[in-house]
Amino acid sequence: MGIPGTGARRRHTRAAPTVLSAALVLLAAGCVPGTDGSGAAGPGTGAATAVPDPAKAGKVTLTVWDQEIRGGTNGELEQLNKEFQRKYPNVRIKRVARGFTDLKTTLKLAVSGNHPPDVIQANQGYPDMVSFVRAGLLAPLDNQAGIYDWNTRYPNTLLNLNRVSADGTDFGTGRLYGISQTGEYIGLYYNKDLLKKAGLEPPETWRDFTDGLAKLKGRGELPVQFGNLDKYPAIHTFGVLQGQVDGAGTRDTVLGRGDGFDTAATKDAAATLTDWTKRGYLPKGANGLGYDDAAKKFASGDGAYLLTGTWQLADLKKTMGDKLGLMPPPPAKAGGDPVTTGGQGLAWSITSRSRHPEVAAAYLDFITNAHAADVMTRHGVLPAVPGRAAAEVAPDTVDGQMVDGWKRLSAADGLVPYLDYSTPTFYDTLSAALQGVVSGKTSPEKLATTLQKDYGAFMAQQRERHTAKPDPAGTE
Repeated sequence: MGIPGTGARRRHTRAAPTVLSAALVLLAAGCVPGTDGSGAAGPGTGAATAVPDPAKAGKVTLTVWDQEIRGGTNGELEQLNKEFQRKYPNVRIKRVARGFTDLKTTLKLAVSGNHPPDVIQANQGYPDMVSFVRAGLLAPLDNQAGIYDWNTRYPNTLLNLNRVSADGTDFGTGRLYGISQTGEYIGLYYNKDLLKKAGLEPPETWRDFTDGLAKLKGRGELPVQFGNLDKYPAIHTFGVLQGQVDGAGTRDTVLGRGDGFDTAATKDAAATLTDWTKRGYLPKGANGLGYDDAAKKFASGDGAYLLTGTWQLADLKKTMGDKLGLMPPPPAKAGGDPVTTGGQGLAWSITSRSRHPEVAAAYLDFITNAHAADVMTRHGVLPAVPGRAAAEVAPDTVDGQMVDGWKRLSAADGLVPYLDYSTPTFYDTLSAALQGVVSGKTSPEKLATTLQKDYGAFMAQQRERHTAKPDPAGTE
């Protein structure tokens, strides 16, 4: 998902999330970026062999649907949109910006309607991107990836997250259907003042963190701010907890080759979430508190910690200033490698019936190039491939902490894909089941069997589709 949550760019080489690389390179074995053996061009992509000039496209209105409504991402995108229109005065960008949940609910209807947007942000994985591709709603971008040099701008690991097989059944391999602007990970935000008052330091280990929760509760502070009315926040929190138990196994399961979800890691993570609720480490009635409202409460001093994505940094910093700190969830051992949920932001895709695919491709290139990466950094946003501006960020600032965390996670192979990528129905299954865990109505065992029922059925379907492949694990 990625709001998610889930890169930097240009020709610079950079450390890629090797976590994902190890997984996805295998999925995409034999696939050279920009080609998948099925032909580069496809419906709606045109067949350009050189960079087209939008200035020669005549008067164009480019309709763009995105979910970048937060302070930092909205700011950088507004700036880049103005710059693009200034560069190409014949192009007007008609922007429709909606929150993640709203976009997810309305996007398929918009894309399949009589007047589809030209550019959309599509969530990676089976629920959205793969289903859109299967329905013929997105244009493959392999041709554009070649002429705009996206194949070398991005690490394969990030490109592969935006690939879908030519038959529209497999995620992580095949044609390219989008590129992402931002990198993102679920981090541990903390209020420096509240920790200091409690005699706590930013935790060096996961044990330090969990032991501190009791101390904060004992002082009458809310240890962890959390709102799950929008359903997806629990996916992020649960993903972090599961990653602490078995990050590598979880990653393999999301990518279709692990042990499934009826595992000790799933039950242990759910048990921790249940325990935090019972102990009052999370707000009472968290299922009735909105995600944004919870973030505002944390920013106002209600809660010592907040587990959420790097996309929140700019808004939180605006209110909290120097009180705000950020780190990847601390490792099991001091100095150990961090692990968390993340990868890259939602993919920017071109719809198959766009009337202006070449202008749309130029727009995608513009909002993801080296200049765009620096604009993002200046707005407090983490680019998928951090550039010059990110290298100049002071390391003792919260922005510097964000960039440092991204580097450490990438170097440590510590990024685990969002769990909702797993099956076409997993977002709904997982978010509903986790609401039950948060409310205390669903046991860890019930959660595990519910998730495995969804996952196992889909893996069985995949096995039938790929009878030549070994049976995916976790389908028994």
